[in-house]
Amino acid sequence: MYAGSRRHPARLIPALIAAGTLLTACGAGDASKTDQPAAKVTVTPTPGNTSAKLGSEISVRAQGGKLTSVEVANDKGGKVSGQLTGDGASWKSDGKVMPDTTYTVRTKAKSDGGKESSATSKFTTEKAGKVNKLTNTPSGGATVGTGMPVSILFDNPISKDRRADIEKALKVTTQPKVQGSWGWVKDYSGKDRIDWRPKDYWPSGTKVSVKGALSGINSGADGGWFARDYNFGFNIGADHKAVIDVPSHTLTMYENGKNVGSISGSAGSPQDPTRGGVHTVRSKNAAETMDSATIGHGSEWMLDSKWVTHLTASGTFLHSAPWNKSIGVENNSHGCFGMTTSDAKRAYDFLTIGSTVEVKGTTNTNKTDVGNGLEVWQESWEQWQQRSALTH
Repeated sequence: MYAGSRRHPARLIPALIAAGTLLTACGAGDASKTDQPAAKVTVTPTPGNTSAKLGSEISVRAQGGKLTSVEVANDKGGKVSGQLTGDGASWKSDGKVMPDTTYTVRTKAKSDGGKESSATSKFTTEKAGKVNKLTNTPSGGATVGTGMPVSILFDNPISKDRRADIEKALKVTTQPKVQGSWGWVKDYSGKDRIDWRPKDYWPSGTKVSVKGALSGINSGADGGWFARDYNFGFNIGADHKAVIDVPSHTLTMYENGKNVGSISGSAGSPQDPTRGGVHTVRSKNAAETMDSATIGHGSEWMLDSKWVTHLTASGTFLHSAPWNKSIGVENNSHGCFGMTTSDAKRAYDFLTIGSTVEVKGTTNTNKTDVGNGLEVWQESWEQWQQRSALTH
């Protein structure tokens, strides 16, 4: 009994030694993995830079391994989107850096040997000498007529050699899909503008989304840099159109192509004939003072009118003309289409911003410039496409 108990510990010793050997071998494996070098991650612009060049893209590269995660944010609360290559060797931002902005870049990487590492770096971009901004029409969330273009008016000039880059940064998405094109326009105000019009009138119910990845793009020496991206959308409402037949002194309203009523009026006189072609309703005022000086007639008149629907920027309107005793009989206006007050309200209520008004039978042979309002339908589809900076 005693002898057996003495032999028992002796048999345990080799097992313990073996177990210790196994533990030591496992520990040696962890140590060798820990000693492996981490992947080398390089960020551009250089971390710590306090005046990174405008127009730069943000890029991240990994050597001796691959990137597993890249997150970039700016100090204005925005996140920077980008693309990671399939092999994880590099990442590049979708856009360019904004002026006077601090960026934080967070990366995770795995070395070829499997070692994981993470890092955080920051850099700040230089200030812009001049910043360019834009005004979009229609405004975000609006419901507009079937002739409405996307219209973007720039605060400062756009150099011709910068137009292609800016046009590429602008994207229109529609549901359902609608064919269209950007075109560069000189606005009636003298400012630069770019419009997107569909090939044909919008289908009612279309949802339109516009994104402009403009931050960090230079618009030229006189225009300056864009400091932000833009994102807005709008909806296409009912199909309401009107046709003015000048010789018969009538405006006929159409809903979904169906005649829903006509209005008698007075178009432009032979001396001041109404502008022809297809106009787009650009704005409306319930009450307005008609000032002759605004259309080059000095101080001839100053008349109060109601239910004013604006077509061209130069002063082609639909409006009430209670002073005109020849409505429906004679065309004697200075280019507008005047109606009784009640009929002007009918037209005002029926036509939404973005609806089209076609003028037929006028003696005016002058082509209305596209920038004189939202006059994108004054040109054929082929003519319009030539306005794109990407076609030449």
